[in-house]
Amino acid sequence: MNPVPNPAEGLEGPEGAAIEPPPPAAVMCFNASEPSGASGVAGDVATVAAMGAHALPVVTSIVMRDTADIFDQHDIDPDVVAEQARTILEDVTIAGWKVGFLGSADNVSAVAEVLSDYTEIPLVTHLPNLGWMDEDQLQPYLDAFRELILPATEVLVGNHKTLQDFLLPEWDSERPPSARELAVAASEHGTRFVLVTGIALVAKGPEQFIDNVLASPQGALAGEKFERFDTSFVGAGDTLSAALAALLATGVELQAAVSEALSFLDQSLDAGFRPGMGHVVPDRFFWALPPPEEGDDDGHPGGDGGEPDPEPEAPAPKGAPRRVH
Repeated sequence: MNPVPNPAEGLEGPEGAAIEPPPPAAVMCFNASEPSGASGVAGDVATVAAMGAHALPVVTSIVMRDTADIFDQHDIDPDVVAEQARTILEDVTIAGWKVGFLGSADNVSAVAEVLSDYTEIPLVTHLPNLGWMDEDQLQPYLDAFRELILPATEVLVGNHKTLQDFLLPEWDSERPPSARELAVAASEHGTRFVLVTGIALVAKGPEQFIDNVLASPQGALAGEKFERFDTSFVGAGDTLSAALAALLATGVELQAAVSEALSFLDQSLDAGFRPGMGHVVPDRFFWALPPPEEGDDDGHPGGDGGEPDPEPEAPAPKGAPRRVH
């Protein structure tokens, strides 16, 4: 994940003029702003940058939260949301969309109208747990989201329980729905794929594992099984979805992008840090940390917090002062 020298750097044009290297892929991220820096547009900007792309953040709401809890939110006017997006879209060519929390049903409509003018650009949509919203706000928001955002979505990303409640609210079987069944439900609204995280697996020993599965209505396409952490995180879902959006924007094939995004999330969580008294924040720049000194503890920070809980495929670079033990 370290920066790669640009092959155009140092080259000259036919008349001796320097050739300007191509810019990184631009990803427009519609999301809330929140002061912890763990999720929302702050998390999107950090993640997209870490993946080598450039984020264009559009603020849709101001969420009042710390690293432990959400207390309130204030919507941004829908016209202001649309104006933010259209102002930069007249200047910058984008290669990907990421939709997170949009704040209100009116903002969902405003964002959907912008998306409708760029249907060829892949959209990754993250549906967070919105159980903290008042019911009179939540239901109109989810209805608008289902009707207006899902038809434009290439990949819907969310925790298994969150997606079940959203896509299959009448599910009454004793067993939870499979990733394929969630994909079938999403496809009825126009979504092509779902990336379902936090699927509990039956423990076959002292370790507990969870599964993360990319699925279409035809079945599971890819997935990664990880050992469950023991510490709660904030911002994991935004990290995964923003990483996936950045990878798709740079032209990575879907299944490979999902695998790399899950690995990136896992290592970000493994290197996570606790800036306050609440949950652990993913470190999206784990790869820039100094190598561990000999004898460093290699324990995981742990946790799920309603988001995916992967285990790294390979040890991530660790800086002892920022590790969570």
